Amino acid sequence: MNTSSPLYKQVADKIKKDIISSKLNKDEAIPSENKLAVKYDVSRVTIRQAIQLLVKEDILYKVRGSGTYVKNAKIEHDIYRLQSFTEEMLLLNQNPTNQILEFSMQQPAEPIRETLQLKDGEKVFFIRRLRCAEEDPMILEETYMPVSLFPDLSVEVMTRSKYEYVERKGYVIKERQGEILPMSPDEELKTILQLQNDSSILSMNLWAYLEDDTVFEFTKLYFRSEKYTFKFTSKRF
Repeated sequence: MNTSSPLYKQVADKIKKDIISSKLNKDEAIPSENKLAVKYDVSRVTIRQAIQLLVKEDILYKVRGSGTYVKNAKIEHDIYRLQSFTEEMLLLNQNPTNQILEFSMQQPAEPIRETLQLKDGEKVFFIRRLRCAEEDPMILEETYMPVSLFPDLSVEVMTRSKYEYVERKGYVIKERQGEILPMSPDEELKTILQLQNDSSILSMNLWAYLEDDTVFEFTKLYFRSEKYTFKFTSKRF
């Protein structure tokens, strides 16, 4: 435990991660306060405060005389933290895998060419991959990357961390920007992400910059909305 935040908040984060890593479903019970106190080596008062916080966040709900149950087991994605999917899953003790659905070199459409600031005739790699945690589909990703920057990009590279590959080549990633949009999935997305018929998804358009402001990727992401929640902090100066 660290001292940067109250103990009960740290315990709440650990409980949330354990819910995700244990793959507890909606309406499944979590361990009793006594068992949680022993597991995390804290007092029952701290456990109670942590549970109350998770109830406020709609992660858990309590039933009088029965126990505490999972209401909404989602992965929290901090849109202000530049973190790869692989890093995100490893922090949650999940095993990340990537299924490459398509990998090709192509002439980009005009909107992609403009976003990546490419000259006429420059080509891109197009990679469509399914991001999974413990073999459970989480995100469908469609990425465009300039061939001129990454001539040795390959299927094998994209089965691992994309950002780790970029940094190993000596590039420094400065930032990424994006926009989040709700959308109704078509039949293909429902099949790939294993969605129920009434499920919705969140779509994100994302572009990332190197330290010299070169745009090195444009990516469309499709998140399973029942698996993800997005958080951000706004400050008024």
